[in-house]
Amino acid sequence: MKNTLYKAAIESGKIVKEYFETSFKIESKDIISNLVTEVDKKSETKIIEIIKVDFPEHNILSEEIGALETSSDIKWIIDPIDGTINYAHKIPICCVSIGIEKAGEIIFGIVYNPMSGEMFFAEKGKGAFLNDEKISVTKENNLKKALLVTGFPYVAADIPYKPIKAFSAFLDMDLPIRRLGSAALDLCWTALGRFDGFWEYNLHPWDVAAGYLIMTEAGGKVTDFKGGKYSIYEKEILATNGLIHDDMLKVLKSL
Repeated sequence: MKNTLYKAAIESGKIVKEYFETSFKIESKDIISNLVTEVDKKSETKIIEIIKVDFPEHNILSEEIGALETSSDIKWIIDPIDGTINYAHKIPICCVSIGIEKAGEIIFGIVYNPMSGEMFFAEKGKGAFLNDEKISVTKENNLKKALLVTGFPYVAADIPYKPIKAFSAFLDMDLPIRRLGSAALDLCWTALGRFDGFWEYNLHPWDVAAGYLIMTEAGGKVTDFKGGKYSIYEKEILATNGLIHDDMLKVLKSL
């Protein structure tokens, strides 16, 4: 599966890079700010074609086409372009993200930004890597010295004010906070040590499946906002180096 995973990421990445900064069709999905491009669809098609050649019996869960279900206990979870709004606006902070789940556990994850050439990879129990170099989270244990990253949901009606309340709470602590527009890269950059912690509301499995494994294999800690066991099928994620996790939880629990 590892070879197929790499091939799918590389070949779809070629498509993403080829169309970057060109003209292509852009549509809105459920709301006007939730975009899909023809490149998302081309990337997704390529990934699924490659998977189905080697593993026609496997399940697929992908952002644009949804679920292709079989009786297999293995599922490929695909975001053909995570950070589509960035991509559509010629901002090179976006990526192909593919996770592989077996019997409910993520066992492989790959996140590839073809514009920067950064490819993050993890296999369950074997560590996390950036371009074949092992990576790990930071050792910062003081939240007041931390650099955080977050994202905002397209639709906040179901979680009124909380994303802004959380942002304001951390901002009131005089913490620097970034908002990149790609949850998959947020997780990978936290795994790499560029950030100390990441939180976000209202995510989907394809946003986080690969990044979650990369984060945990880099030594990070991932929970829900109550500190409970995390599932990629939940809407909340808190991912940190582990050392500032409890302090961030206190802030999120207080909202």
